[in-house]
Amino acid sequence: MIKEMICISCPMGCHLTVDATDINDIKVTGNTCPRGVIYAKNEIIAPKRMVTGSVRVMGGTIPMVSVKTREAIPKQLIFDCLEQFKGVQLQAPVHIGDVVIPNVAGCGVDVIATKEIEKA
Repeated sequence: MIKEMICISCPMGCHLTVDATDINDIKVTGNTCPRGVIYAKNEIIAPKRMVTGSVRVMGGTIPMVSVKTREAIPKQLIFDCLEQFKGVQLQAPVHIGDVVIPNVAGCGVDVIATKEIEKA
C-alpha cells in the first residue's frame, strides 16, 4: 500500500510518500526532518489526534471553558471522548492545566483546561 500524506508535525508541511507494503518495514520519503518519518509511521499503524472542546463552568465570569486532551489519543476514541465532555460541569475558579476529565475514554490521557476562569 502506497499512501500520500502531508506531515503536520512541524510548520514545513512536507508531502510524504509512505510505502506500507510491508507493515514491518514502512518506508517514508519526502520528509525534511525526522519527525516526518515518526508521524507517517504512526498514521499508518495507530493514528492519534488531539481533541479540543469546551465544558460548562458554574459561578464563573464566563459560562464555558476550553479544554483539550493532554496528548493525542487513539483516533477511534475521539467520539467517546467528546461524549464525556457533555456531562462535565466545573465550579469556578478554573485554572490552566486543571484536570477536567482524568483518563478520558479509558485511554490513560487526561483532559485539561486551557483557559483561566475566575469566580464571578
